[in-house]
Amino acid sequence: MKRVAWLPSLLLLIVTLHTCLSDVESNSTAEALALLNWKASLLSLTNRSVLPSWTVSPGNAQASPCGWFGIHCKGDSVSRINLTSYGVKGTFHAFPFSSLPNLDELDLSINGLFGTIPPQINQLSNLTYLDLSYNQLSGKIPPQIGQLIHLKTLHLVQNLLNGSIPDEIGQLQSLEELALQNNYLNGSIPYSLGNLANLTYLYMLNNSLSGNIPSEIGNLSSLQELYIDNNQLAGSIPSTFGKLKHLRLLYLSTNSLSGSIPSEFGHIESLNELALFKNNLSGFIPPSLGNLTDLTILQLYENKLFGPIPEELGNLKLLVFLEVSQNQLNGSIPSSFANLSNLETLFLRDNQLSGPIPQEIGNLMKMWMLELDGNQFTGQLPQNICRGGTLEYFIANDNHFRGPIPKDLKNCSSLKRVRLERNRLTGNISEDFGVYSSLKFISLSDNDFYGEISPQWASCNNLSSLQIARNNITGRIPPELGNSAQLQALDLSSNHLVGEIPKELTKLTSLTRLILSGNQLSGGIPMEVGSFSQLEYLDLSANRLSQSIPETIGDMLKLYYLNLSSNNFSIGIPRQIGKLVQVNELDLSHNMLSGEIPTQFQSLKSLSTLNLSYNNLSGSITIFNELRGLVQVDIAHNELEGPVPDVPAFQNASIQALEGNKGLCGNVSGLKPCKLSKNGHHKLLYAIMLPLLGAAILSIAILALFFGLKKKGKDADEERESTKIDENLFAISSVDGRLLYAEIISATKNFNSQCCIRKGEYGNVYRVQLSSGDIVAVKEVLPLHADEVRTAKEFQNEVMALIDIQHGNIVKFYGFCCSAEQSFLVYKYLEKGSLATNLSNDETAKELDWDKRLNIINGVAYALSYLHHDCSPPIVHRDLTSSNVLLDLEFEAHISGFGLAKLLNPDSSNWTNLAGTYGYVAPELAYTMKVTEKCDVYSFGVLILEVIVGAHPGNLIATLPSSSLEMRLLVKDVLDQKPLPPSAHIQDKLVSLMKIAFMCLAGNPHSRPTMCAVSQLLAS
Repeated sequence: MKRVAWLPSLLLLIVTLHTCLSDVESNSTAEALALLNWKASLLSLTNRSVLPSWTVSPGNAQASPCGWFGIHCKGDSVSRINLTSYGVKGTFHAFPFSSLPNLDELDLSINGLFGTIPPQINQLSNLTYLDLSYNQLSGKIPPQIGQLIHLKTLHLVQNLLNGSIPDEIGQLQSLEELALQNNYLNGSIPYSLGNLANLTYLYMLNNSLSGNIPSEIGNLSSLQELYIDNNQLAGSIPSTFGKLKHLRLLYLSTNSLSGSIPSEFGHIESLNELALFKNNLSGFIPPSLGNLTDLTILQLYENKLFGPIPEELGNLKLLVFLEVSQNQLNGSIPSSFANLSNLETLFLRDNQLSGPIPQEIGNLMKMWMLELDGNQFTGQLPQNICRGGTLEYFIANDNHFRGPIPKDLKNCSSLKRVRLERNRLTGNISEDFGVYSSLKFISLSDNDFYGEISPQWASCNNLSSLQIARNNITGRIPPELGNSAQLQALDLSSNHLVGEIPKELTKLTSLTRLILSGNQLSGGIPMEVGSFSQLEYLDLSANRLSQSIPETIGDMLKLYYLNLSSNNFSIGIPRQIGKLVQVNELDLSHNMLSGEIPTQFQSLKSLSTLNLSYNNLSGSITIFNELRGLVQVDIAHNELEGPVPDVPAFQNASIQALEGNKGLCGNVSGLKPCKLSKNGHHKLLYAIMLPLLGAAILSIAILALFFGLKKKGKDADEERESTKIDENLFAISSVDGRLLYAEIISATKNFNSQCCIRKGEYGNVYRVQLSSGDIVAVKEVLPLHADEVRTAKEFQNEVMALIDIQHGNIVKFYGFCCSAEQSFLVYKYLEKGSLATNLSNDETAKELDWDKRLNIINGVAYALSYLHHDCSPPIVHRDLTSSNVLLDLEFEAHISGFGLAKLLNPDSSNWTNLAGTYGYVAPELAYTMKVTEKCDVYSFGVLILEVIVGAHPGNLIATLPSSSLEMRLLVKDVLDQKPLPPSAHIQDKLVSLMKIAFMCLAGNPHSRPTMCAVSQLLAS
């Protein structure tokens, strides 16, 4: 009877268990089907199939996902999904939020997810770990994420998220890690973050956050790491940070923070790393920082801190890295720094520090990098600076150091880079320096070193730059220097060197700069000089060199600067100089050169500055009619005769640059007018007839163009309702074309050369003020010699490229004319002329400060991005150079010169002839002949370097620094010296800019970024 009594209970238990198991099977199957539905929306970033293990067997009605890749279960329910780095692509919207009630961890990082984060994410109510980092998610962070109250880890790093950080994140009371860096988040940091008492790690760096730092952050009592650097935060640093007792790492750098460093920082006893650089912090460095005895890294550089360096910093005995550079600190280096026994890196550069360097600094046995440059230090350098044998970088230039160099520097084999220039150091150059196997760069210029140059420098096998200019060095140049195979720059100028230039130097096939000017060198230039195949800069001026200039000088094809002035060279100028097509500045003045100027000079299309004065040159100078890029000339005191070339450099030259010749004439103040012979009348007639003949041919070409444009259909016609046309004229502006034509003909006096403001290879430019008040530049189209077909093609390209373009950084196009009488293009007049002209002229280059230069680069980038990504079809400029970037009164950049532009046809391979300006053309065009947008990207990279250097970068294009430090040092070495030195903030921008330049100059076009990506990099 007892068995009968409990039998119903047993049956009830069996039924209940069966029901529960059925529910489990049903839930598991539902989760599987939901995940399969999401899988169907995904693609693979690789060639493999998408999640092949995510499948169910045919006919299997009770499927479970628990054995699938990346799926982990508790019981039979999905608790964790981890697909990190799996390579799936798709949106997050089809994710089965409501079907995974027990999901605890979700990691989809490092994939190709795009679109927004759906608000339905709040349905994952048990989630404790969420990582969506390194995807392409965009839009705002949904406020519903604040409902995930069990969340401990939230990582959304490196996406495209924008908008503000939602206040609701402050509801995540369990949160321990919050990582939002490398997005486009803006707005202020929400005060509600102060509620996250369990938060240990907070990363918000590299966004666009603004406003003040909330003082409530000081309530995060568990916080160990705080990164808010690289944002746009302002205001002062909250003193409440002093309550963050467990904080180990604090990075607030690269914002606009102001005020003083709170003394309360001294209460953060656990702090290991403190970075407050690149802000506007002012005031004294608080002595209380000396209480941070666990500190290993302290970075306060590029602020406005003033006053002395606190003696208390000497208490930081664990300190490894200290940088307070680029402030306004004064006083001396505290003697307590001798206690920093673990210090490896000390940066004090660009302050107003003075006094002697404590000799005890030399006792810091682990020091490997010491920068003292740009201060007012006096006295002697520490004599045991390399005692620990670890010193690699010793930078002490631009101070007032006196006396000998450190004694132990001679045997400091660890040295890689030494800069001691512009001090008052003394010593024997041949005895006080040793052989340095690791040394790459040394500059001892502008000191009082004496003695002879030791052949031992040739034993420094890694030496790439040796600079000992402006000292009291005597003796000869040792031939052994020719064995320094890595040497790229050698500057021994302004010393007392004698003897001949050793021909052994010509073995330095990597040399790019050779400066031996201002010595007493004699003899001739070695015939082997043509072996300098990489040489870009050669200055042998102000010596006693004689004989003739060797013909082999024409083999240095990368030369852009050549100065042989103030020597005793005789005979004629070798015609081989005409092979130096990249030369920008040429000075042969104050010699004894005779004969005529070689006709090959007309090949020097890059020449902007020419000085041939004080020689015995004779004959005419008509060959310079071909050099439209000339900016400055001086041919005074020769025996030259005939008409002065009709190019601006000569027409605008002072009489002092032309005087002392026997028969120069022309429309230049101080010269006699030229007399026309009968032969001259014939030449004038030809000069008039040939352009007219070319214009007739152009008329046919442009009319063909017009009818071709009409074929684009009615849409294109409606877009150009303002276009006015008659049989000879096609004007794009709203101005009546015939009136525009009449005004231009009247203002230019029918294109009289006296009204010309600039002469170019493909046409003269005139400035015309219209009755509307607009000032326009009119480019008269002239046939290139007899090549009317090429001229017509370029005319057509320019019109086709500009006809529909409207962009603030592209020259505004008013219209064009093509008639039997005249053919010309009409643009908005830009007062400052070309970027090339501004960079090459000392006065305008000074005015072109670094802020303006950065803005010019930004403008060009925006314009190219527009041409490549916003025009249909895309337009490739193909001839982006500094000569084709024009500047207005505000120094805003405007791209011009669309004669070689190509509209990319998506249905074509876009093959092309090699075209463009030498030195800017992408290398792949030489062998593929396929034009893409990446050709312009390469030219843009060259342009960036040109703006930084102040001239065409030449062989610098092939120099890719291996680290950020090398990039920073390279910028300091090549920076254009004509404008005022950049601020520390701008200098860092220039380093970033150079990094972008080298990305654009990648040999593989597929490795170059798009101009859209470049624009975003510049904007950030």
